[in-house]
Amino acid sequence: MAAPIELVIFDCDGVLVDSEKLSVEVDRRVLATLGWNLTHEEIVHRFVGRSAGHFRAEVEAHLGKSLPDDWEDPFQHLYIEAFERELEAVDGVQSVLDAIPVATCVASSGPHEKIRRTLGLTGLLSRFDGRIFSADDVITGKPAPDLFLHAAARMGVAPSRCVVVEDSRFGIEAARAAGMRSYGYAGGLTPQEWLVGENTEVFTDMADLPGLLGVAAGI
Repeated sequence: MAAPIELVIFDCDGVLVDSEKLSVEVDRRVLATLGWNLTHEEIVHRFVGRSAGHFRAEVEAHLGKSLPDDWEDPFQHLYIEAFERELEAVDGVQSVLDAIPVATCVASSGPHEKIRRTLGLTGLLSRFDGRIFSADDVITGKPAPDLFLHAAARMGVAPSRCVVVEDSRFGIEAARAAGMRSYGYAGGLTPQEWLVGENTEVFTDMADLPGLLGVAAGI
């Protein structure tokens, strides 16, 4: 039988905050400005769930040259303005968090500043303050297991007693590599078939998550 669940690790973008559509559109505009024209679907496939460092490395590889350290500065206002204008919490996630009786935390590929800003804009920051982990905290981001293992260690919970809620294939791969059960949220941009696999329950309505957790571990 599966070990009891003691910790639910949430990704941020696309799971707690409905940011992926906004980010992908701005990514498309930024990449086009840099000379790399990709569709929304191509951006989802290449970048959703990955770190900013990976994004930069892929752009540099495509362009065949290094980018300056401040290459993002002219574009940051586009993300900030889009989020301040349109960002919302994923529908129903507040009630979901109220219904989960075990510890929760956030483990996201975004930098700490971005995670705190998006959680703050959607009224979720107070629910996770002090329990936020970023790809900046580890050497290798998703799909490596490092971030989830780091979060579990900081929270004092064995990986076998953690579950991960993710919306990207890279995040689901990271959860599997960490030896954690996962719940793949297919209510956003990621196709459902990208999330299907071992130790993963795929769902499309965030309101179903507490029930799925209860079935899995009696919580």
